[in-house]
Amino acid sequence: MVQIKSGNYVPLYGSADKIPVNVTVFSLDKYPVTNQQFLKFLKENPSYRRSKIKGIFAAKSYLSHWKSDLDYGDLNPNAPATNVSWFAAKKYCECQGKRLPTMDEWEYVAMADAKIKDARAKKAYNQYILNWYETPNTYKKTVGSTFKNYWGVYDMHGLVWEWVSDYNSIFLTGESRKDKGNDTNLFCGSGSLNASDLMDYAAFMRYGFRGSLKANFTTKNLGFRCAK
Repeated sequence: MVQIKSGNYVPLYGSADKIPVNVTVFSLDKYPVTNQQFLKFLKENPSYRRSKIKGIFAAKSYLSHWKSDLDYGDLNPNAPATNVSWFAAKKYCECQGKRLPTMDEWEYVAMADAKIKDARAKKAYNQYILNWYETPNTYKKTVGSTFKNYWGVYDMHGLVWEWVSDYNSIFLTGESRKDKGNDTNLFCGSGSLNASDLMDYAAFMRYGFRGSLKANFTTKNLGFRCAK
């Protein structure tokens, strides 16, 4: 893991009047969790295997690209584990004595390029992220194959989207009968309202994607890493 020093940043959403949010010191995995690492977790936690996990904790697409419960077939062992639900990702981290990063922690680290802590104003940095969004099958690549950022963390952009602990904390439906709590899930909707930077398209897409998720959802380009 890499220790991330405390600091302030203005998130795209969640900060009234662009007041900086403080992120306290924490540690973050250098790389996303891999297929090989997740297989070890499944061997030790049978209830999270594809054939055993309850539907409330994972949709039918959970690990659907694996050959069987304990066989990821011809997938790259060192590629990010994907098609994993929020519940399974959270449990994995807990079993390592860790946790999922918060959205502010993840965004704070992800705004760094190789040289500076906040590269969001760099056109080339944003274009790099947008180019990745257009590139298919990056989830098959080996972790560590993208750049090492300012903090010493790899693959924040370039391989997979990643779960965060509070992924549904920003967007709600705006429907008072539905917005009874964050656990009832979320939405993208009229997204640009209250955004801190209307030109940060890469972040809009990231927040929008999170807003479309439910905790039991899985996709083949959604993985995770742990924090502490």
